[in-house]
Amino acid sequence: MVAIIANAAPGKKSRRFALLMAARDSEYVLKRYGGYRNVFVAAFGDAGETWDLYRAVDGELPDTGDVEKYDGFVISGSPNDAYADDEWILRLCRLIRDLHAQRKRVLGICFGHQVICRALGGRVAKSSTGWDIGIREVAVANLSLPRQCGFLEALRDQLPPRAKITEIHQDEVWEVPAGAEVLASSAKTGVEMFRVGEHLLGIQGHPEYTNDILVSLVNRLLGAGSITVSVAEAVKRQLDATGPDREFWLKLCKSFLKADESYSI
Repeated sequence: MVAIIANAAPGKKSRRFALLMAARDSEYVLKRYGGYRNVFVAAFGDAGETWDLYRAVDGELPDTGDVEKYDGFVISGSPNDAYADDEWILRLCRLIRDLHAQRKRVLGICFGHQVICRALGGRVAKSSTGWDIGIREVAVANLSLPRQCGFLEALRDQLPPRAKITEIHQDEVWEVPAGAEVLASSAKTGVEMFRVGEHLLGIQGHPEYTNDILVSLVNRLLGAGSITVSVAEAVKRQLDATGPDREFWLKLCKSFLKADESYSI
């Protein structure tokens, strides 16, 4: 477990988060950013916070006695299938169920979004239409929330009807768990974002990715023969023409993880 502590800000409440990494660092991200942990902290972190890194993909998870010290958890994306039965994935599912029982805040990104769904009894599978790579516009649901519904109630009047996000996945949520609410969808993926109560949030896309990280991943998929040259070129042309609404997604994620602070969208 590795701790990252941002520069402290006077008078700011100290927070502690756990980043559960479900992927290993790529050569590109290590060289450019020093690893995915720095990408996530730059995206979701604020001054004065501590972010502890657990390499879930290598079987490293918080001990039961350590869970209480965290204000929230973030589960990263992964090249692995959330519906697979690898031991580390099964252990992660058990941890998610424990965090859910304790009403701990958990943000799942891509694989993280899918594994939260799987852990709570939803259905995850490979998309029938293949890879979704590039910038995807998603439709945000028209939320009819009761009062006292936490961060979503506070943000409801600020949420745009549509927002663009970076996508790179071939698995998707087919059916959300009982009691979950779908918050966003797209033409290609029916569940782009969902919540369970105020404490679990899954996002299919990658708010944390910069365009250069996406291009690096596209080049790796192309080199591995997973996608065609035409698909790779189409993604790069799209990036020349448009980009994600990254500021919106980062503020949304921060507002969820730190619901007692104001993040104007």
